[in-house]
Amino acid sequence: MHAGVTVKHRSRAAQDPTRPNLRQVHLIHEGLFGALGEAGFDVSPGDLGENVTTRGIDLLALPVGTLLRLGDEAVVEVTGLRNPCLQIGHFRDGLLKHVVGRDESAGSSARRGSWASSRQAG
Repeated sequence: MHAGVTVKHRSRAAQDPTRPNLRQVHLIHEGLFGALGEAGFDVSPGDLGENVTTRGIDLLALPVGTLLRLGDEAVVEVTGLRNPCLQIGHFRDGLLKHVVGRDESAGSSARRGSWASSRQAG
């Protein structure tokens, strides 16, 4: 559970439980599931723990602070990129390696999701 004003992630809460909670909503772009399917992984929206699957926007290129409207009323603010966690490797053998991967054009590990925090319930 990542709801609330202050940090809920266990390791971050252990460091400083008064820090703001920037990890309330986990977003993944729809294209990731197609790419994983092409690599032989049967992964569907919701399987990787995301709360929202996006389509038609370049999720990973959105700057921190971008506001996204979800449905008629809900609004979330992008708070940063999400690093794939080790639990993904437990979901499907070898999956973590494909989710992290290497982006040779960027010269760094690819990040395959974003975090956001709720700005307006809906």
